[in-house]
Amino acid sequence: MKLVVADDHAVVRSGFSMILNFQPDMEVVGTAADGQEAYEAVARHQPDVLIMDLSMPPGEGGLEATKKIKADFPDTKILILTMYDDEEYLFHVLKNGASGYVLKSTPEEELLFAIRTVHAGDTYIHPKMAKSLVREWMKGDPEEPEQDPLELLSKRELEVLPLIAKGYGNKEIAEQLFISVKTVEAHKAKIMEKLNIKSRSELVTYVMKRKLFDA
Repeated sequence: MKLVVADDHAVVRSGFSMILNFQPDMEVVGTAADGQEAYEAVARHQPDVLIMDLSMPPGEGGLEATKKIKADFPDTKILILTMYDDEEYLFHVLKNGASGYVLKSTPEEELLFAIRTVHAGDTYIHPKMAKSLVREWMKGDPEEPEQDPLELLSKRELEVLPLIAKGYGNKEIAEQLFISVKTVEAHKAKIMEKLNIKSRSELVTYVMKRKLFDA
């Protein structure tokens, strides 16, 4: 099978490529450093499976790229490989077309099994996350509040909010918006306060429900 590996760290791309190319049934035909490069690599090589990191600052991340690639290249299976074990990320990428979700901390054997599983047309979810997926589906959508909390946010806070949820750090957000790191920290604190959110996990859930990832 032909594979493309997308990760913002060159060492990670090289390491995974060595492991995969050692397998008799696998060949890495291309690599990418962000979502846009992943899209271009898929267009060029038409791989069977794209193995993609979720967060690749400062370029386009896996969340955005998954939907675009799946829409234009439906035959390419997408396996998300990430350090995040948050159920909100899992739920979002699967809804947007990913065929699997594996944590970077998993053993090499599990990664290879996951790749072969999605290549065969099945869905692979890290065992640790399977229960979370079931819980998320069973919860359903909560009732909308009477007052829209987004109305409390400033224009700049509305720009910062989706970037935080996508996994960007304060420095990356500051560079993208041309503001200082301290300003980002201040906006982040205000956002959490105004939306009455206590953790990043809650923030990601909120952004997903309001469909703000493409904002």
